[in-house]
Amino acid sequence: MQSTSKSAVKKFISCAFIAGVIPAVIIAMCVLLFKREQYAIIIVVAAILACVPFFVRFERGSHSAEEIMLVAVMTALAVAGRIVFLPLPSIKPVTAIVIFTGMYFGAEAGFMTGALSAVISNMFFGQGPWTPFQMLSWGIIGFIAGIIAPLLKKGRLPLCIYGLFSGVAFSLIMDIYTVLWQEQGGFNILRYIFYVMASLPMMITYAVTNVIFLLLLAGPVGRRLSRITVKYGIG
Repeated sequence: MQSTSKSAVKKFISCAFIAGVIPAVIIAMCVLLFKREQYAIIIVVAAILACVPFFVRFERGSHSAEEIMLVAVMTALAVAGRIVFLPLPSIKPVTAIVIFTGMYFGAEAGFMTGALSAVISNMFFGQGPWTPFQMLSWGIIGFIAGIIAPLLKKGRLPLCIYGLFSGVAFSLIMDIYTVLWQEQGGFNILRYIFYVMASLPMMITYAVTNVIFLLLLAGPVGRRLSRITVKYGIG
């Protein structure tokens, strides 16, 4: 009973850290350090913060190594998928893979996979002040997928709705970066609304392709990940 209580407390602390502390720190650093020569500091801090909840939550036990390995595999798949679809900027399977990670391996694993997929794939695409926002966007998408995993597993409709939501959320967060970059650390709500309206075609394309990838992969990927969670007692 005491062990269950400790696990619940760790889960709560981990969720609070991801949902509150990490976004707050990244936003604060962007406001204070958002200059061309200082964005690397934000990226490093964001990458470290992305890993902290995952490693803190899991006690040393028989499954920790397997869980870390599975997150590494899912991250590698997301990175590879982003590179393969390089010629199609708004069509990427990254979000779908991050969502599946959160659904089957937990919210922390979803956040870590999303965040690391951004920073690692940008070693190929190019690092920049946009990287922390991509890390935060995909990380939060994976985190929420883990929180609402029982709902997403009920059928294709909830999964499709979340895919659409993820596409919109990713675009809205990235538009925050665009405004901060243009304003060099400031934030102008009117400029933000302008960029949101201008990015609507890309937002819609990204949201729809999320749904397509989720529908195509839900069957084969979902079955395999379900068997893995049973085998290793994850989730």
